[in-house]
Amino acid sequence: MTSSADSVLRPSAANAGTTIADGSRHTQWLGRLARRLFILDLVLVSLAVFVAAVFRFGRGLRAVPVDGADRLPVTSYVSLCLLLVCAWLVMLYAARTYDSRVIGIGADEYKRVVRSSLWLWAAVAIICYGGRIEVARTFTAIAFPLGMVLLLTGRWAARKALHRARTASHDWSHRVLVVGGGKEVNELVAELAREPYAGLHVVGACVPGGRSDGAASVPVVGSLSNVRQAVARTGADTVAVTASPGVSASMLKQLGWELEGAGVHLVVAPALTDVAGPRIHVRPVSGLSLLYVEQPEFSGPSRAIKWVFDRLLALAALVIASPFLLVSALLIKVSSRGPVIFRQARIGRNGHIFTVYKLRSMVVGAEEQPVDDLQRNRADAVPYTDRDDPRITPVGRWLRRFGLDELPQLFNVLLGDMSLVGPRAPLPGEIEEHGRSAARRVKVKPGITGLWKVSGRADLSWEDSVRLDLYYVENWSFAGDIQILWKTAHTVAVRRSAG
Repeated sequence: MTSSADSVLRPSAANAGTTIADGSRHTQWLGRLARRLFILDLVLVSLAVFVAAVFRFGRGLRAVPVDGADRLPVTSYVSLCLLLVCAWLVMLYAARTYDSRVIGIGADEYKRVVRSSLWLWAAVAIICYGGRIEVARTFTAIAFPLGMVLLLTGRWAARKALHRARTASHDWSHRVLVVGGGKEVNELVAELAREPYAGLHVVGACVPGGRSDGAASVPVVGSLSNVRQAVARTGADTVAVTASPGVSASMLKQLGWELEGAGVHLVVAPALTDVAGPRIHVRPVSGLSLLYVEQPEFSGPSRAIKWVFDRLLALAALVIASPFLLVSALLIKVSSRGPVIFRQARIGRNGHIFTVYKLRSMVVGAEEQPVDDLQRNRADAVPYTDRDDPRITPVGRWLRRFGLDELPQLFNVLLGDMSLVGPRAPLPGEIEEHGRSAARRVKVKPGITGLWKVSGRADLSWEDSVRLDLYYVENWSFAGDIQILWKTAHTVAVRRSAG
C-alpha cells in the first residue's frame, strides 16, 4: 500500500506547496470490516427474533395462550419483529459498536454490544408498559438474551478472523508513523509489537534531526518538523506521538492543524504504560488535558463478588472434574512410584506462605535433580519445566498437556489461598531476589490461570511474566477475569483438538 502524489488535500496557508496523502485511502478496509459486521449483526439479530417468534407462536405464528399477554394480534408480531431488528441495529450503531477504535479490540466492544442490547430491552419494556401494549413476555424473554449471546459470539468470531488476517497481512492494520526521540520511539515500537493483533503496524519514524544514527528500530523517514511530508511518503493513516523532550505542546497543536481533514488519526502516547483505560480519566483544565489515574482496587464490593464467584465456580468445577481427578490419580499410582499429590510451598497474598496442590507429573525427587541445559542457560526464563524435560513421566506429560495436573488447585481456591484468576504464585525467595516489582504481585491472591498463562506461558521471559502479573494486579476487573477464563478454556480445547 503506497501513497499517491495525485491524491492530495488542499494545503494550509502555513504549509503552502506541501501536500499530504488522504489517509482514508489506506483505511478502506475499515469500511469493509464495518459493513461485514453490520451484515453479520443483521443476520444474527434476525435469527434471534425469528427463533423467539417461532418458539412462542409456532411455525404458523398461531396464537397459543401461554402467559396471558396475547392481546396484540399475532399478525402484528411480523411487523414487531421487523421493527425490533431495525431498532436493535440502530442501537448498535448508536453505541458505536462499528467504531474503528473498538472493532476487534475485545472487552470494550463486547461491553458496548451488551449495553446497547440492554438499553433496547429496557426501552421496549417501558414503551409497552406506558402504552399498555400487551406483548408476549415469552417472546421478549427469548429474543433479547438469545440475541445478545449470538451477537457476542459473532463479534468474537469476527475478532478471531481479523486477528488471523492481520497475522497473514498488514492490509488489515493501521499504518502508523511514530514521532519522538529515538529512545522513546523504540519503546513505543516494542510495546506495539507485543500485540500485533491490535492492528497498529509501524511503517516509519520521525526523530529529531531526521537521522537515526542506528538509534531507531524502524526506518527514519523524517524529522519532527516535517511530519506532514513523512505521512505523505509512507501513506500512514495514524501518527503516534511519544513523550519526548523534542515534543512540545505548540508542536502538537501545529501537527493537529496540519493533519486536519486528511483522514489521519493523531494519537498521543503518554509515558504512562501498563494502565488500563477504565483507570484513566481526562479532565480539561485551563486548556490542558489532564490525565487522572485512579488507584488500583485491592478491596471493596468488587473483590467480595470475586471471592464468592471463585468459591462457587471452584466447587462446581470440582464436582464436574471429579471423574477426571479419580482417573488421573489412578494412572499416576499405577504408572510410577510415589504420591499422587505433589505439594510445594508458594507465596500467597501479602507474603503468606501456603501449600499448593497439584497432581504429580514428574518422578519422585525431581526438584533435587538438575534442570536441563536449556532452562539453566536461560537466566531470564520464567521458572517452568521444559516440555521435553526427562523428569516428566509419560502420564505427567499427558496431564500437563490438558492442564489436568492443576485441578487440585481448586482446593486451594476453596481454602482461600488462591483465586481462579490472578498472578503466578511465586516460589519462596523470588520476591527477595527480584525486588519491588515482584513483591507487588502478592498484593492479591495468586491464580490458577492468568494473563501469564494465556499469553504463552512456556515462551515468556521473566520480565514479560512480571509485567503481565503487574498489569493484572493494577487493572483487575471482573469482566477481565471472565475473559481470561474463557481464553484458558479455549486454549485447553485447542490442545485437545490438536491431540
